[in-house]
Amino acid sequence: MVVELMSYTNTASGRLDAVFAALADPTRRAILARLASGDASVMELAKPFAMSQPAISKHLRVLERAGLISRGREAQRRPRRLEAHPLGVATEWLERYRQFWEGRFQHLDALLAGMKTKQKRRSQVIR
Repeated sequence: MVVELMSYTNTASGRLDAVFAALADPTRRAILARLASGDASVMELAKPFAMSQPAISKHLRVLERAGLISRGREAQRRPRRLEAHPLGVATEWLERYRQFWEGRFQHLDALLAGMKTKQKRRSQVIR
């Protein structure tokens, strides 16, 4: 019997989990910000960080597993590039909750405006 470990990126929910896990680290977010301006080699990506090459490589593997970056090939160079699709999926997921909270805040604004109006009427009646 062969037991195969399933990566959590095999499902839509798992892919979203992988994206948010990758985005949870400030170093990985900085790497993505750098790649937003264009492809870069591992050495170029490592330059602003005070960490070893293996540490940067671990961050890059997490980003690759989440689908946030890909590895290209230009002669001897292996530049990394930003992959926007997983960020779009995360944005769509977040947008649903933004719309929910926007609606709740609008409801609260209306409730507070109604309370202010009632308070104003009461104060005018008392005078």
